[in-house]
Amino acid sequence: MKNALIVEALQPANACVIWLHGLGADRTDFEPVARMLQPQLPSTRFILPQAPNQAVTINGGYQMPSWYDILSISPGKRAINSEQLETTTQQLITLMEQQRDSGINPARIILAGFSQGGAVVLHTAFLRWNEPLGGVMALSTYAPTFEQVTQLNPVQTKIPTLCMHGVQDPVVPLFMGQAVKKQLQEWGVTVTWHDYPMEHAVCHEQIADIGRWLSTQLKSA
Repeated sequence: MKNALIVEALQPANACVIWLHGLGADRTDFEPVARMLQPQLPSTRFILPQAPNQAVTINGGYQMPSWYDILSISPGKRAINSEQLETTTQQLITLMEQQRDSGINPARIILAGFSQGGAVVLHTAFLRWNEPLGGVMALSTYAPTFEQVTQLNPVQTKIPTLCMHGVQDPVVPLFMGQAVKKQLQEWGVTVTWHDYPMEHAVCHEQIADIGRWLSTQLKSA
């Protein structure tokens, strides 16, 4: 994640949001959103990593920005390249550790991801990261690896999570996002849920909800 775009805090940074884009997109996708949120989060740094270009099997092997290869799709399920997911996860953890080592309390680091980026974030936060974390934002996404665990460790159950989804999403159907919420709640995680009359996208009402949620989490962290 050497090519991350950084939207630096307006004031000395004491919090950080690391936001991963979706399949086929790029690091600039959420830059306008980060800049819209800056005035209410003036001491928060936004880091927007860039996925590498690599072949995606379900798209005929075409090379595009991708956090991992998707091998096949069936109702409610994605078959993925687990090795690539773990590589991306380790890169994300390295980025989190760099922020921690620069003075940002891990309890003030929030992971956010849209679609495929959200799947990486969910895997990292709940299966691989074992320190406190400020929160997770899972946008229009799914959890391809939750079946690998039966219960979380106590630190992970304390990660507040914001799940958001479009009711008419044809790419990642609504029920897949709802399954994430249900599983997290069964593990004892505090989940805030919002859905919107949209497809696989982000809307202005959602951005306002994100701003309120981030302000709440970073005030209490």
